[in-house]
Amino acid sequence: MGKIDGFLTIGRENPARRPVPVRLRDWREVYEPQSDEQSRDQAARCMDCGIPFCHQGCPLGNLIPEWNDLYYKGNFSSALERLHQTNNFPEFTGRLCPAPCESACVVSISRDAVSIERTEYEIIEHGFAAGIVMPDIAPLRTGMSVAIIGSGPSGLAAAQQLARQGHDVTVFERQEAIGGLLRFGIPEFKMEKAILDRRLDQMTAEGVRFRPATTVGDDGDISITQLRSEYDAVIFAIGSTIPRDIPAPGRQLRGIYPAMAYLKPANIEAIGGSVSPIQATGKHVVILGGGDTGADCLGTAHRQGAASVTQVELLPQPTPTRPQSQPWPTMPTIYKVTSAHEEGGGREYAMRTKEFLSRDGTSLSGIVVEHLVYASDGTVTIDREEEIPAEMVFIAAGFVGPELDFLSALDRDARQHIRVDARWQVSPAEGELAPLFAAGDAVRGQSLIVWAIAEGRSVAASVHAFLTPDAPELPAPLVPYEKSWTA
Repeated sequence: MGKIDGFLTIGRENPARRPVPVRLRDWREVYEPQSDEQSRDQAARCMDCGIPFCHQGCPLGNLIPEWNDLYYKGNFSSALERLHQTNNFPEFTGRLCPAPCESACVVSISRDAVSIERTEYEIIEHGFAAGIVMPDIAPLRTGMSVAIIGSGPSGLAAAQQLARQGHDVTVFERQEAIGGLLRFGIPEFKMEKAILDRRLDQMTAEGVRFRPATTVGDDGDISITQLRSEYDAVIFAIGSTIPRDIPAPGRQLRGIYPAMAYLKPANIEAIGGSVSPIQATGKHVVILGGGDTGADCLGTAHRQGAASVTQVELLPQPTPTRPQSQPWPTMPTIYKVTSAHEEGGGREYAMRTKEFLSRDGTSLSGIVVEHLVYASDGTVTIDREEEIPAEMVFIAAGFVGPELDFLSALDRDARQHIRVDARWQVSPAEGELAPLFAAGDAVRGQSLIVWAIAEGRSVAASVHAFLTPDAPELPAPLVPYEKSWTA
């Protein structure tokens, strides 16, 4: 706990965001720093609740009351040690996680939740600033080797856990740089890529080898059979990257893009790379999808100087407070105003795309949407139709699964995700061939960064147990999501 009456005497105070006119001129992160006094006051709000439901709310089982108390008391190094016990990358989750732990905070029953995510951010940033986030190099090598395909948060977490146990770990990534969606999907204004790079430097010092621009598969740079022959275990952490499409009439028109086709080149340009071929400058933009990816497109379009941006969501507008159907300590769906929404643009709800329009038969000029009415019995009816001007549309409707067409050796479930057993295993060792494991969004489906890290740690524990059955076990917070192997 923090201060004994902190949750009663101290209100929640979120960090200030840089002024909108200022931050729209650059790609830097949007939040102003908090003083040590302010951030320690926020940690002081953690109450002696008896049963910390935040542990249940966090997929990693973070020791939240412990590091809140340590940080409040100024014991920064001990707070960092507790934080790293369960989370390899608190600098990622402290910026990008939607904080299910805060939804489960006991204080949130009657007051604003403890600002757990921001305290996590402050602890890790204090650690890096003080130079105490050092490589954790294994004193002994096991002589066993592991190949990990995919360098998103799940693959990176598995790689770090296994390297610290003395295994030789190589991470293969088909993109031109390491990081997966952390690098190419998350805009710079949400997480500057220097934050990712400093952690990769640590992992390199710990012995992890990175091989970007390398495709694994039947027709790739290296086959699964070759990996199974050269390594003692293989882990698939390839994410869920097939975008959900909206196949309405006119979908073939020029000016309609999946969100990631827009965000990746924009992110490359933001850090000094080549100019993105997709520019929203001076254009009327519509974003189909009201989630975080849609908000990322929104903030990016603002910085490119779009004439207007409208974000369209299929479902009704959420309530500003927890609905009765989603009681504490579950994570509710509530109305949120992100930094991108604060910067401008319209938000429309209960709309379904009916048709994409064109004046010249080639380029997009607008969309036709249906206004929907959601009844309490679950029925949905159409109220009216409307035409919205649009010269550019970004489809941010989520992802339907991993790209597996070139991976014929992998077993799949009914949802076309990778099927694993209770040990995160896809298939056992076969003669001289190493076993296959999988974790993350490729197994679970599109989910949160905190789930990806948790599953990466868990698959690492399973692989470590297979490679060194007589060694002490690694912490394994999770068993695989049940539907992933029984569906």
